[in-house]
Amino acid sequence: MKKISAFEVAISALACALATGFLVLGTITPVLLFTAYMVACVALMLPLTKQSYWGYVLAYLGTVILSLIFCGFAFVFDLLPFIVFFGLHPLVNELQIKWKLKKWPAFFVKALWFDGAMYLVLHFIFEVTTAVEWLTPYLIPIVLVVGTAFFLFYDFTMFSLRTQVNKLVKRIYKK
Repeated sequence: MKKISAFEVAISALACALATGFLVLGTITPVLLFTAYMVACVALMLPLTKQSYWGYVLAYLGTVILSLIFCGFAFVFDLLPFIVFFGLHPLVNELQIKWKLKKWPAFFVKALWFDGAMYLVLHFIFEVTTAVEWLTPYLIPIVLVVGTAFFLFYDFTMFSLRTQVNKLVKRIYKK
């Protein structure tokens, strides 16, 4: 078993703190919610720069638990997209690179996962509110088309941000 360094523990704790802070800020200010998801994902990439998968998992779980505690469980629907998809996406990208999976088949599997997560979130939201009942029959086609188009941009952006985070951590910790 690989010995975990103090730097990996510190970077995982930093990732958890940053991600939690941004998610709490995003739930308090709903306009910033999607931005909070993205910044929290970038923060959670920190342990992955040192291939600390357990550090990532613990930072993710800590972020989810602390965000639910600080925001209150009333905001669980705001945090649901992060819990179901956004928080786990950086780990899946890293595993895709580690296992050298082909780009397009992996993209379509991740896009289906994203579409499924968004359908789940929207289904819960539309079940709670009955204001847009006319949209419910068209929910699956809308999520598949718009969600996959959006995910293409999102996945490309996250891979680009991953390389930037790796460069930043490499500059900070040269060992």
